[in-house]
Amino acid sequence: MIRKLLFTAIAFSTAATAVPALAQSGRDAIQEIKVTSNSRRSEGLSDINAAVSVLGQQDLDLIAHTHYQEALNRLPGVNINRNNGQESLIAIRSPVFTGGGACGAFLTAENGIPLRSAGFCNVNEMFDAHSENAASIEVVRGPGSAFWGSNAMHGLINVVLPEPGEAGEVTLESGPEGSWRVKGRLGHDYGNFKQLLLVNGVSEEGYRDDSGVDQQKVSWLYHYATAKGATLDGGFTFSNLNQETAGYVVGPKAYKGSLRDTNPNPEAYRDSVNNRVWTRFTQHVDDWDIVLTPYFREANMNFIQHFLPGLPIEDSEHRSVGLQTAGYRTLANNARLAMGIDIESTNGKLKQFQPNPTVGSAFLRNTIPQGRQYDYEVDARQMGAFISYEQSLSENWDLSLGLRLEDINYDYDNLMVDGRVKENGVPCGFGGCRYNRPADRDDSFTDLSPKLGLSYSFDDSNSLQLRVQNGFRAPQATELYRLQNNQNVADLESVELESYEIAFVGAGSDWDYSATVYYMDKTNEIITDSNRINLNGVHTKHRGLELGAGYDITATLSVRGTLNLASHTVENSEDSNGAALRGNDVDGAPNAFGNLHLQWRPNAKLLTELEWVNMGKYYTNPENTASYDGHDLLNLRTQYQVNDTINVSLNLLNITDVEYAERADWTAFTGDRYFPGEPARAFLAVNWKFR
Repeated sequence: MIRKLLFTAIAFSTAATAVPALAQSGRDAIQEIKVTSNSRRSEGLSDINAAVSVLGQQDLDLIAHTHYQEALNRLPGVNINRNNGQESLIAIRSPVFTGGGACGAFLTAENGIPLRSAGFCNVNEMFDAHSENAASIEVVRGPGSAFWGSNAMHGLINVVLPEPGEAGEVTLESGPEGSWRVKGRLGHDYGNFKQLLLVNGVSEEGYRDDSGVDQQKVSWLYHYATAKGATLDGGFTFSNLNQETAGYVVGPKAYKGSLRDTNPNPEAYRDSVNNRVWTRFTQHVDDWDIVLTPYFREANMNFIQHFLPGLPIEDSEHRSVGLQTAGYRTLANNARLAMGIDIESTNGKLKQFQPNPTVGSAFLRNTIPQGRQYDYEVDARQMGAFISYEQSLSENWDLSLGLRLEDINYDYDNLMVDGRVKENGVPCGFGGCRYNRPADRDDSFTDLSPKLGLSYSFDDSNSLQLRVQNGFRAPQATELYRLQNNQNVADLESVELESYEIAFVGAGSDWDYSATVYYMDKTNEIITDSNRINLNGVHTKHRGLELGAGYDITATLSVRGTLNLASHTVENSEDSNGAALRGNDVDGAPNAFGNLHLQWRPNAKLLTELEWVNMGKYYTNPENTASYDGHDLLNLRTQYQVNDTINVSLNLLNITDVEYAERADWTAFTGDRYFPGEPARAFLAVNWKFR
């Protein structure tokens, strides 16, 4: 249905291109905010018909996040669950998704380059972005524009690094449990060539037993303007993580009391290395601005799957070479046209190895053998073509259209014996081994994603936005080839999401607001059923209201907050343990959450913020028989400018020392299980700007 509506609109707009464009009304209060995640080049926020929110440099400096959750959850529609260390599970207009392909619902990027290849995502991939030194972080809620393809379905997060140029500063921070962090920027402006070096290092002794994080990130950025008018912008980011992981604590309300700082999985760890290199070449040719962005990406991860029987080790890696191309042109009627082609080639590998025999019941010992359990390679090719068209239809009405066609092809090569047998080919007892390795095969997925937007300006301060969009994601390689039990082939289709939304947005000299109502219908959702079979088995609906507003109460006092009301429900009769689920809330989906922060700036030197974070109740199992009650947290942040070069900050988190769960979950094997939230803690930092 959505495709028919959008194709009709595209045909209508093509016929209307001869209509002369009239002047657009603007809102100076937000025009200065620049966004790149809509069209992959800088635009004024008020010119964009999309559900985009931005955390700017001032916000990020004040938050000084130790985990990106602390920053991103201030935005409408965003609910990131922090697990342990730098791990996380993302939710944007959605429940918190789990499982090997859950990450496919969201696209994460740095400077417009996805952190992972579309078929090789990881639920924790945001820790590879250099968010600690970002100039801004942009979040698109709902399906991304035509410039983005598979995985930009429920939302998109883009970390924008600072512009190269003169800079010189270093920040030293001390925190609880012997943790420390150093962050620095050093840049030079040589005229037509500018560069910037960003570094971040953290060592944290976790508050839970046998846990902690050591992480280093380095980015180098450059800008070069040639004598013939071309520009080159690019650089690289390197990220290294060594983490000692604390697992779930188990039992009713185990996040409270003596269990909250224990670790039932002292052997767990996660090591990750990620590299990205890119260059963006921009040249004006005739009436077109041509942008070519070649890039290289490498991701390596090794960790113990402490949540599985036998504690197998996963070792995965993938390397990608890609090219983003786009051409931008202003037509004779002042309409804006963009089109391009994106190409990416990826080689991925995954090995799962269990060094020790399985312990437990006779069934587990006989069906989960020691040794190699998976060992395969996948060559993937992703190609996408897109077109975007924007035009003023009258003095008040603006139209935006987009269309993307994308194809993803996988060439899978099993490097072990096929089937659900041991690595030496010997069958397991009890009917066969748990892990099943499919035979070599090819799979391809082709998807078409149309988008339509209309906006109406009531005046210079307020406008109405209407959006109808289609999002999709192809199955991940792990969903296709990491099979279990008697499933020899995963016959999967792409997940599709239809999105409809209405938004009212406005801004004045001392206020701004946004109110968005959305309705999303998702089909072909990929699940793993009770027999651990991957299938397109779930139809869900997602409805919500997102409110965001800010107001300057006085010259020194301001307030800002977000409120999210949502309903995420199962629409078919898939059973789990024999219970009908139709009409149930999807587990991990609170109906209400939000935050409120009050800022006080009595003078130019001092800034203090009190933040209230609210998490509402949510169910933790599909049957809606187990739940988490939610929590409320208070954080206090203060900055003081000692002089022109020295700034001191003190961040106090969870100041009332609430015992809460960062994430609550439930399984048939363990019952209630939790990642406990951290107790009250303080971070003291000194920033020195030496140039």
